[in-house]
Amino acid sequence: MQIVPVLDLKGGIVVHARRGQRADYAPLHSSLVGGCEPVPVARALCGLCRTSSLYVADLDALAGAVVDERTLAALAAVGEVWVDAGATTSGRAEALARAGAARNVVGTESLSADPGDARSGVPAAPPPVLSVDLREGRLISPHPALAGREPAAAAPLAISLGVREVLVIDLARVGTGRGPPLRAASELAAALPAVAIYAGGGVRGEDDLRALESAGATGALVSTALHEGRLIPRPAPRMR
Repeated sequence: MQIVPVLDLKGGIVVHARRGQRADYAPLHSSLVGGCEPVPVARALCGLCRTSSLYVADLDALAGAVVDERTLAALAAVGEVWVDAGATTSGRAEALARAGAARNVVGTESLSADPGDARSGVPAAPPPVLSVDLREGRLISPHPALAGREPAAAAPLAISLGVREVLVIDLARVGTGRGPPLRAASELAAALPAVAIYAGGGVRGEDDLRALESAGATGALVSTALHEGRLIPRPAPRMR
């Protein structure tokens, strides 16, 4: 299982996400690093997980503000950043490209295009990744063809976008330790067998990683369990 550490940005600092209630997110307090400056936090997470991949949510941009290009560019110097900034227009996608983002995470909560014809409205660069955004297992979307439906209803959208990776995140589970969205991961893995599925929200430890692997997921998006020391990634076994 690949662990992709998560970093939530708000007001230029890293915040602790809980239950998707973004107005209430407080500055990060972590056992891994002092303070909440993005670059030191990113270095600590990538070092702990021995990865160069990092999921970054620009919460201000998701709320309608401009993309935080300066901070994203600094993070892109640390690793390969997958950025969720509501970049469904060419202007916002260009901002991500200037900042050096490796992937443009396009969330169902931000995408209003018809799920069957989304490719025409989403820029091709940086390469898009679909985020299937859920609350209590149901899709979040302004489009009536998706809103409130089961996670697998987003499969045609993933096919239309031609993505290689799909994230499934249940915002109600984020930062709660309730366990990841296993059923959603399983449904999407079955509907999209050629796509890598990454699940996030509520991951508690090794048992959850094994459960996600059994559900067909390629990897997990993790934040709170890393900062609280409940998940300590193991080094890869040495080849004999």
